[in-house]
Amino acid sequence: MTRPPLPPFTEETAKQKVRAAEDGWNSRTPAKVALAYSENSEWRNRAEIFSGREKIEKFLTRKWDRELDYRLIKELWAWSENRISVRFAYEWRDDSGQWYRSFGNENWEFDEGGFMQRRFACINDKPINETDRKFRWPIGRRPDDHPGLSDLGL
Repeated sequence: MTRPPLPPFTEETAKQKVRAAEDGWNSRTPAKVALAYSENSEWRNRAEIFSGREKIEKFLTRKWDRELDYRLIKELWAWSENRISVRFAYEWRDDSGQWYRSFGNENWEFDEGGFMQRRFACINDKPINETDRKFRWPIGRRPDDHPGLSDLGL
């Protein structure tokens, strides 16, 4: 079983991998998203360190239960044979209605089958006013004509 595009990455296939990850996360479907990771994928997300698809799915369930109206944009930063680095931003609100823009960087390493075997994320949250939101497409996949991070000045 494989998850194309496969390493070694070119600029084009790295961009495809990044967009596929963005689309998956914007689905906010933990079980679906977890399938992009190897069975024993290692994660570091903020202060949490864990491994395995089951823990990834539980983490994502907790995340999207807390981060409401989540919308994400990822942008390729760098790549090599089996590694991709991205920068990202996402907007969400908490259950009190406070909006946030979260910024970060991720480093990804893939196995030969195209599954992510390591994910290291560093993230910062900034409270924003609802009027300052930039990610206003309907919940789900970002439209192809929606500006990316660089286009938005983020």
